[in-house]
Amino acid sequence: MQIYVVGGAVRDELLGRPIADRDFVVVGSTPEELLDRGFRPVGKDFPVFLHPQTGEEYALARTERKSGRGYHGFTFHAAPDVTLDEDLARRDLTINAMARDEQGVLVDPFGGQADLQARLLRHVGPAFAEDPVRLLRIARFAARFADFTIAPETMALMRNMVANGEVDHLVAERVWQELAKGLMEDRPARMFEVLRECGALVRLLPEVDALFGVPQRADYHPEIDTGIHTLMVVEQSARRGFALPVRFAALTHDLGKALTPADILPRHIGHEERSVRLVEQLSARLRVPGDCRDLALLMARYHGNIHRAADLRAATIVGLLEKSDALRRPERFRQLLEACICDYTGRLGWENRPYDSPQRLLAALTAVNGVDAGEIARRCSTPGQIPERIHAARVRAVSEAMGID
Repeated sequence: MQIYVVGGAVRDELLGRPIADRDFVVVGSTPEELLDRGFRPVGKDFPVFLHPQTGEEYALARTERKSGRGYHGFTFHAAPDVTLDEDLARRDLTINAMARDEQGVLVDPFGGQADLQARLLRHVGPAFAEDPVRLLRIARFAARFADFTIAPETMALMRNMVANGEVDHLVAERVWQELAKGLMEDRPARMFEVLRECGALVRLLPEVDALFGVPQRADYHPEIDTGIHTLMVVEQSARRGFALPVRFAALTHDLGKALTPADILPRHIGHEERSVRLVEQLSARLRVPGDCRDLALLMARYHGNIHRAADLRAATIVGLLEKSDALRRPERFRQLLEACICDYTGRLGWENRPYDSPQRLLAALTAVNGVDAGEIARRCSTPGQIPERIHAARVRAVSEAMGID
């Protein structure tokens, strides 16, 4: 039995990057032998085991054969006669198809180390095209390794995967999983640029793809269309280290602009409600988690008013705080403000432009929280009047605290 560290751990060690976890391949063994040594089985589709002490994953060397469409359309063969090279040959990229043995010797049958040095993302072999998830993964790696380029022959293969319909067999959960990981990379915009370049964006995220070519407002930079602006907003969310819900809200905040009637462009009157409908549509299709979906809906509906906070009356501000549930969910409201910061600064030359809407609205929230709703309710003889009187007290509090009508 021979054991090798494989994949990302070898790649990241050669790049000098932190190693989050390690995966191992076991060559020349059987499930029975691993069980006898105390390993615990976890794999359903192929033999994967957890080390009895470290809990790290050990997989028996295996080959795979295409047997159907999509991510699940494979049959696997794991046996003692499967070699390390055969196992590495089924992997996606050359930089992920390297291994180290127990003595530290590098095994690199497909030139992964040279591609690391050349800053190149290149597929291992033609089997890459058999798994549509790999198209998403290479786009995600492009977002992680911003100074890497995609080999021309690999991009050609990706385009063919779109043309022959293989990408259409991706399941929603896996699309979201890779999308979420890509949004959390250092340069998430590159993921969407790569997907658009190979033609997959319109198939996987048509609501986002439709933004490209749609003009922004006339008082913004005319050379920046809504699609480019959206990617700039996403980049701002990454540079500021914001959480996944904020990054998803950044991606989806302007979806409705793609449906703006041509005769009113470059104005986008009423795009907020159109954006809400498209966020709901996209979230349902990809089964987006509730925290990401809900923040994206708030962002789509209210970011315009938040940007105009300096011009809003006290009653409008209180209504915004109440409708966005800021009193009960203050942390989510802060995330909403973070997404608005990304939107405001996601324009050419605006990154350091002063933006005081968050401070104004947080000050208003403090004033509203100072209203004793319970005391107002106790003093109110007519229960039906309680909400109205609490709202009025909140408006007075904001008006007095901020010196506005």
